[in-house]
Amino acid sequence: MVDEPKRPVWKTTSAARESARRLRRTLTDAERVMWNELRAHRLNGASFRRQKPIGPFIVDFVCDAAKLIIEIDGGQHYEPEGVESDARRDRYLVAEGYDVLRFSNHDVLTNKAGVLETIISALQAKAPSLPSPASGGGEEIEGGDAS
Repeated sequence: MVDEPKRPVWKTTSAARESARRLRRTLTDAERVMWNELRAHRLNGASFRRQKPIGPFIVDFVCDAAKLIIEIDGGQHYEPEGVESDARRDRYLVAEGYDVLRFSNHDVLTNKAGVLETIISALQAKAPSLPSPASGGGEEIEGGDAS
């Protein structure tokens, strides 16, 4: 058997925990809208946490059971430095076994139903045994259909 190289193990520092607490208190409008949909197992029964430290990063939302991360991106993420930083961050998170979905603030605020459908599809792909909202196993998405 070939030994795989060990990846560094990141311990969450007290500074990272405090930073995550601060971020939880100062959600953007788009993050607040998304959290209202994700909290309390509202989306297909999945449990999400917000502003959680994972390794050297703090992610917007994570479903640990499905290893699914949701990132809500403001304008700074579309600048060259932001794109490069996000790519590095995503590579790390994917290497840790997570899938990362990114949505713009604009998408969340203007197409919430479409964003939620994308998240539900990702959850079902990760855990096909989760009931589908169409079969009555979950809550209806507010705002009607996504078409």
